[in-house]
Amino acid sequence: QVQVVESGGGLVQAGGSLSLSCAASRSGSTLSRYAMAWFRQAPGKEREFVAAFRWPGGNTAYGDSVKGRFTISRDSARSTVFLRMNSLNAEDTALYYCAVRSRSTTVILSALRSEYSYDDWGQGTQVTVSS
Repeated sequence: QVQVVESGGGLVQAGGSLSLSCAASRSGSTLSRYAMAWFRQAPGKEREFVAAFRWPGGNTAYGDSVKGRFTISRDSARSTVFLRMNSLNAEDTALYYCAVRSRSTTVILSALRSEYSYDDWGQGTQVTVSS
C-alpha cells in the first residue's frame, strides 16, 4: 500500500504565496517512477485538477484556473512533489489532495487530468485565502 502525506497548507492573504509538499512511499521505500498530481475540492464543488507531473518524461500539466500562477515540481530521489502557489485568490480556497499513479501502465499527459488515473490519495491539506 502506498502512503501519501501532504503538508504545507494554511491561511494566506489574497495575493500571497504558499507551497505544498507531498511525500509518497510504500513500505518505507520511496517511489521515484510514478506520476503524481494535485487536485483540490472546495465546499459544494467537484474535485478539480490542479497540476500533474508525469513519469517518465517529466512533463507537467496544469488546470486552466491555475496556469501561470502555480508551479509543480518534483524531487524524484525523495518521491516528493511540490506545488508552489502564487497570486492566490479566494477562489483557490479548497482542500488540496495529492494523488499518486502507482499502477505500472504508461499514461499520456492529458489523461493525468482525470482523478481516475490515480490509485492512491492523501488525506488533503487545507488552503484558505482571505480576501
